[in-house]
Amino acid sequence: MKKRSAAPAVLLASLAVLFGSCRGRQPASRGEQVAETLGRDEAVYTVKPGGADTGRVLTMAMAGVERPSGPAEFVRFFHLPPVRQGETGTCWAFAATSLLESELRRMGRAEVKLSEMHTVYWEYVEKARRFVREKGDSFLGEGSEPNSALQRVAEHGIVPASAYSGLPDGRTGHDHRALFREFKTYLTGLADRGAWDEEASLAGVRIILDKHLGRPPETIRVDGRAVTPKEYSEAVLGLVPADYVAFISFAYAPFHERAEFKVPDNWWHSGDYLNLPLLEFRLALLRALRKGYTAALAVDFSEPGYSGANDLAVVPSFDIPRNFIDQSSREMRFASGSTTDDHSVHCVGYKDSGAETWFLIKDSWANAWDGPNKGYFFYRDDYVRLKCLMFVVHKDAVRDVLAKFAAESEN
Repeated sequence: MKKRSAAPAVLLASLAVLFGSCRGRQPASRGEQVAETLGRDEAVYTVKPGGADTGRVLTMAMAGVERPSGPAEFVRFFHLPPVRQGETGTCWAFAATSLLESELRRMGRAEVKLSEMHTVYWEYVEKARRFVREKGDSFLGEGSEPNSALQRVAEHGIVPASAYSGLPDGRTGHDHRALFREFKTYLTGLADRGAWDEEASLAGVRIILDKHLGRPPETIRVDGRAVTPKEYSEAVLGLVPADYVAFISFAYAPFHERAEFKVPDNWWHSGDYLNLPLLEFRLALLRALRKGYTAALAVDFSEPGYSGANDLAVVPSFDIPRNFIDQSSREMRFASGSTTDDHSVHCVGYKDSGAETWFLIKDSWANAWDGPNKGYFFYRDDYVRLKCLMFVVHKDAVRDVLAKFAAESEN
């Protein structure tokens, strides 16, 4: 997942300081009174952690934020403990896999740790297949979306993590940097030569994947009998990937219709996303949670109000006062590149706190282990409204919302 510059927020903060110092002690304007009423957050620079390429980054001072003390304060739904994705861009698989693990328990079925890397393996194969079929005109990156992970499960099944870890030769942590370099070099080499034989190309891709991840099992043993990953997913676990729907909220397409999620990680240009106005988008997610469902989210996590050390994701007032967040402010940030599709996570609970709602997030990325609640983030409602770009949930949680799409299609 690519990170982006915080320049827009820096510019806004700098202008506020400049104009404030030029005015001197003038009577407060109506806008200033509103900002004072809503509360003002402080922009600060902190040292960027890790590696030789360290520097100072714009962040928000979190000391004054009233926040949940830990996951125990939330209405929580079953989920297995957080798992690190390591040095990979496979958050989409971790989020989708965690969603399925929770769904199994919600439906009264098995508690099982599923393999993220089984899905990742086949996702790489399908990326390569599309690249070859499109003669190189297809995005190559580690990232993807949770609904693509569900499609891989539908096509290739799934297995327990104990049957396929994606960690051959005794490795203990995921690191796909060498894998992806070799994968991309191989495919771009095919493009340079115009070598578009699909069968031969995919055979070469699988040699690379087998080297770095290991060969996925063709069968696994369940209750003394051999079953394929697809049989395990469908007949043993009872998973139905087609029962999950994905929602977006963008004014670039008509609302209450299907649309494309226009981000690079939607590498296959799926147009099956259900587009809702922001208010309905936020309510659909919250109502699903209140019914006992969990959801996989796509979010922007390269923001001044996103702090791993504090387990918090909030929108600073120096970006936009939270009461001013609406469809247009969300749209402007996406169109300008200030909001980007960085990350996928699993929402596993919620907390109503006075006028605010908090969302409990299970996260696989490294910064989720920087704070006291390892593997978790607390997203405030303003962050979800401005920076949550997509969510996937079981269709039973949103049947009233889906009825609107059916009604629109009949008109």
